Amino acid sequence: MVVKSGRFPSPGETVLGGEFFMFPGGKGANQAVAAARMGAETTFLCALGDDLFGQKALEGYAEEGLDTSAVLIVPEVASGIALITVNAAGENEIVVASGANAHLTASWLATHGDHLKGCDMILTQLEIPMPTISYLADFCREQQLPMILNPAPACDLPDVLLDGLYALTPNQSETEFLTGITVKDLETAQEASDALRAKGVLNVVITMGSSGAFYNGTEGSYLVQAQRVTAVDTTAAGDVFNGVLASWLARGKEWRSSLEQANAAAALSVTRMGAQSSAPYHHEIL
Repeated sequence: MVVKSGRFPSPGETVLGGEFFMFPGGKGANQAVAAARMGAETTFLCALGDDLFGQKALEGYAEEGLDTSAVLIVPEVASGIALITVNAAGENEIVVASGANAHLTASWLATHGDHLKGCDMILTQLEIPMPTISYLADFCREQQLPMILNPAPACDLPDVLLDGLYALTPNQSETEFLTGITVKDLETAQEASDALRAKGVLNVVITMGSSGAFYNGTEGSYLVQAQRVTAVDTTAAGDVFNGVLASWLARGKEWRSSLEQANAAAALSVTRMGAQSSAPYHHEIL
């Protein structure tokens, strides 16, 4: 649920905002839709409440062509929601109530191994419980499945989770949280990504907003420049980036071309209001 405002309120202050919007969102859902709009065959494993928001979300996933056969519906629990304020510069502040997302447990995921084994690429983020993330990482290592972890919202990650991880895609603030290194240029991006690779991550991508995406991994290290656009709403830019990146890597594309596609998709997404609705289709990227 989004309110546009000229500026963010200070603590204890009420600000009269402008337009109100309600969009389907959630990091995992945004990423899944972004991948599907690239033409990727996308299975979405998630938990929804048995409420109006959950029903609408499930209808939306079906319209986007997602395989929802592994969606968990949790009775008497609210679906996850996000309260978002967007200022005049297109920046956002977000508070999330996890709701049913907290019920996406490792024991439940363990019953859906067949869904995972059939995938070319696994993509996840941190709006689901950490034990579930750890189980998924272990499963992917055992099955030799590549897993991309988008470490958002930022939280501490155990070293055992990072060791052997196919890819980690933090933004600048998440990178600082994980490494203690402030990423402000290519030199510090190299230093921070080296620190993450030293923990066993095979490929690190640091998203740097309008500066582009810095890659450090099995194909070397370099910056992929971002396209210049006028931002209207940056809410799902990182999610779109990750969904598109995963979809292209799943096709067997090399990192540089996949990052170029992901950058283009993210640039298009910030020129539009909304979360899932801002994800572009493949023909728009072309």
